[in-house]
Amino acid sequence: MPTREQMERMPLARPLAARHELWRFTRRSVPRGVAVGLFIGIFAMIPGVQIIGAALMCLPFRGNIPIAALMTFISIPPTTLFVFLPGAIWVGNKFGFHADLSTVTALVSKGAGPGEWLAWFGTDAAPSLVVGLGVIALASAAVGYVVTAIGWRWWTAHKRRSRLLRAQARDFPE
Repeated sequence: MPTREQMERMPLARPLAARHELWRFTRRSVPRGVAVGLFIGIFAMIPGVQIIGAALMCLPFRGNIPIAALMTFISIPPTTLFVFLPGAIWVGNKFGFHADLSTVTALVSKGAGPGEWLAWFGTDAAPSLVVGLGVIALASAAVGYVVTAIGWRWWTAHKRRSRLLRAQARDFPE
């Protein structure tokens, strides 16, 4: 991933680099970056587009770009093929759409190429997959935001307590 300084020299990326709050690790920007990265990482299944999409989505949500880019790596091939695709189809089918989960299993087991996956996606499985991915992505983003916000508060409180205890020990030695 390019640094902020490198992005400032690129005309198309300059708006991202100019906003310093998108690169700082704060109690607000980090949970937002986690949520944006999880949403894009799960919903947008195109590997090169995920990081760019996460960076662009960080603009309106004021999320941390490096964290969002890192969180898109949740959708590595094993999690995509064995967790997100079957889970999205199952969730989409619960919303009344129809997609055959055994077809996905067969495509994965025989190592289908991109053409076969696109042909399958062109069937009636597409609405089920899109709705399922949307629901899973939104739920994951919400959970990621809450867990990160709670974790950030716990970590800062822990650091504050440790600093206070060290100061007390320094001021009042036994």
